[in-house]
Amino acid sequence: MDRRHTLKLSAALVASALLAACGQQETPQAAAPAAAPVTTQTVKLGFAAPLTGAQAHYGKEMQNGIVLALEEVNAEKPMLGGQPVQFELVSEDDQADPKQGTSVAQKLVDAKIQGMLGHFNSGTSIPASRVYMEAGIPQIAMATSPAYTAQGFKTTFRSMTSDTQQGAVAGRFVVESLNYKKIAIVDDRTAYGQGLADEFEKAAKAAGAEIVKREFTNDKSVDFKAILTSIKSSKPDLVYFGGADAQGGPMMKQMRELGLSAVFAGGEMIKSPNFLKLAGPAAEGAIASLAGLPLAKMPGGEAYATRYKARFGVDVEVYSPYSYDAAKVLTGAMLRAGSADPAKYLAELAKTKQAGVTSANIEYDEKGDLKDSAITIYRVDGGEWKELQSVGQ
Repeated sequence: MDRRHTLKLSAALVASALLAACGQQETPQAAAPAAAPVTTQTVKLGFAAPLTGAQAHYGKEMQNGIVLALEEVNAEKPMLGGQPVQFELVSEDDQADPKQGTSVAQKLVDAKIQGMLGHFNSGTSIPASRVYMEAGIPQIAMATSPAYTAQGFKTTFRSMTSDTQQGAVAGRFVVESLNYKKIAIVDDRTAYGQGLADEFEKAAKAAGAEIVKREFTNDKSVDFKAILTSIKSSKPDLVYFGGADAQGGPMMKQMRELGLSAVFAGGEMIKSPNFLKLAGPAAEGAIASLAGLPLAKMPGGEAYATRYKARFGVDVEVYSPYSYDAAKVLTGAMLRAGSADPAKYLAELAKTKQAGVTSANIEYDEKGDLKDSAITIYRVDGGEWKELQSVGQ
């Protein structure tokens, strides 16, 4: 082969390579787009109770139960509508004051909560419930006054048995089982205290008791000697108080100081360590009714008590198992509905049938009251609250 032929062949090869480089090569595949990051949605749940003042211990324990429940739910990495979800608690102090209660309710609605856990007191829960109803937000309150669910709002539910049930059971029990026939009644004129005392009075009278005195005070008083002196002259077997431990403890102590030997009784708000502390040795023999079973007899009570102590470093008092269950019920309804939109999960909430710490079957009637209405009667024995008897409605 001569040199001219070799040069022609080389030029042809170079031209071929240049043509390939200019557009005849394979087009590379486009890179796949990066997957969009998964967004975790946050669902805000409201909470309100007294977190300062004489009733702060009630509110704090209630809050603890909710915090524990939401931590457990969030740890399960729940999904809502195909997206991961985290439940967040937005807490407010209503100071056990009805006016503050409605102000706090509006503040929580403005904060875009999608469900409400609270309030604690009936006096705050009742006026606040209208605010939540008008915003379409379901509410599970600790309120026990019959008036709370008697309003007919589809958004109101309870976490404890109503006073209609509790007062009726307690009134019959002290007359029929303990044989106290002459009874004086004092209430603190709150929705809770007056409502409970009214129901107790109706049941006690129906069982054959004589109501020898009916007096009232307020939820700020600490001096009851004038009232108790008046009561003493009527010689009652039992003095029933509708109100909180901050008044009940001093009242019982002053009863003994005045030589009034009648048995002292009340509802679940006196069944507390704080009552024992305030009444001191005078607390011996006091009686209290409480919705539901004793903690040790609750379906999930013992395990809950262990988890609660590990998380907060204190023992369960009264209310946290009920607020814990309320939080599990509310989030459970959302998860079953696949949505935190109140309009979508409200129907699921109303038809709840769910096992909890306090009951093997938490279920509501058409008003939002709990169907399970067991009541336990306690008595102070040796400086401690001890179960006397569990009774049904």
